[in-house]
This record gives sequence, C-alpha cells and structure tokens, in this order.
Amino acid sequence: MSGPPPRAKAAPTGQIPADYNDTLRSREAISKFADPCETARKESMKCLDDNSYQKSKCTDFFQAYRDCKKDWLDQRRADRRAGMDVA
Repeated sequence: MSGPPPRAKAAPTGQIPADYNDTLRSREAISKFADPCETARKESMKCLDDNSYQKSKCTDFFQAYRDCKKDWLDQRRADRRAGMDVA
C-alpha cells in the first residue's frame, strides 16, 4: 500500500494588517502582545508544523508576515507623526 497522497502546497493569504488601534483596544486582556498580523503569524507557524520545521519550505509565509508587520509599523509611525491617538 502506498502512503497518503501528498498535500498541495498552501499559499499565504497576504494579510493586510488590521487597524492596530481597533486591535489593541478590543483585546480581552491587557497585554503588550496584540498583533494585527495574527493571521499571517498563525499561517507561518502552521506551515512549519506541516513541513516538519523545514524553514526553506515556508519562506513565502515568512515574507508575508514580515510585509504585514512592516505595513503595520509604517501605519503607526504615520499616525504618530500626524498627531493621532495611538494605542
């Protein structure tokens, strides 16, 4: 008998960071670990789990997470410069 069929390679969703103010204010518990890029983070960890922690197979997921975090931090910087209330 042969093993299970190979899984199709998943692709990152290309998450755009959620509005960080809403994310930080809507969290249930007060924590410094609120992450508007949570979906991208979870996808990259799932990729590692699915591929026996072979990082080379998850580079697209890691890049999607880095891009999301960069966009999020750029958004926060722009809001601070504009004098907006930043959570």
